[in-house]
Amino acid sequence: MQQLNHPAVKVLANLYFEAKRLFYQLRYPNVAIAKGVRIKDSLNVQGSVKVAIGSGTRLSKRVRICGSGEVTIGCNVLLNGPWIGCQNLITIGDECLISDCFIVDTDYHNLEPHLRHCPPGSKVSAPIVIERNVWIGARATVMKGVHIGADSVVGLGSIIRKSVPQGVVAIGNPQQIVKHFDLKHQSSTELVHSNTTTSNF
Repeated sequence: MQQLNHPAVKVLANLYFEAKRLFYQLRYPNVAIAKGVRIKDSLNVQGSVKVAIGSGTRLSKRVRICGSGEVTIGCNVLLNGPWIGCQNLITIGDECLISDCFIVDTDYHNLEPHLRHCPPGSKVSAPIVIERNVWIGARATVMKGVHIGADSVVGLGSIIRKSVPQGVVAIGNPQQIVKHFDLKHQSSTELVHSNTTTSNF
């Protein structure tokens, strides 16, 4: 463990991740990858989709992004193997935990039977917004037009068709809310801890 914490090892790790970041930046001109992003596995981008990834974000497993829309990923996000399909707009806030799930803002085809083989209309896609500190579990699916509030959790394998308020746990298919977090108590506890920590220095 001491060897892993050695300053030289940290320098080499930073150089490795920076080289990898620059490689993907050159490979995908439509992708903006901020300094400090760590790509541990791989990034695969298909189509003309524009992607912006904020500093401190970690790609722990292979991340796949495709489409022709715009994907914005905030700072200090953990991407653990999601598949993101974007024809419109997908926004992922800071400090989110995104497992190997599906985030898709489009049906790709018209739903109406008589229009199914026609070019996609305006109803096919709708933006997705995932606010700060949301945790999306493995094999979950977030569908078009969904807005997930800050600090919420989407459970394992859930299908999210409707927007989710902040500070809750949503699970299942059809989705249901099974828990509400006490965000006021959490905020006051964090404030007390912060004040205590500051007074010790």
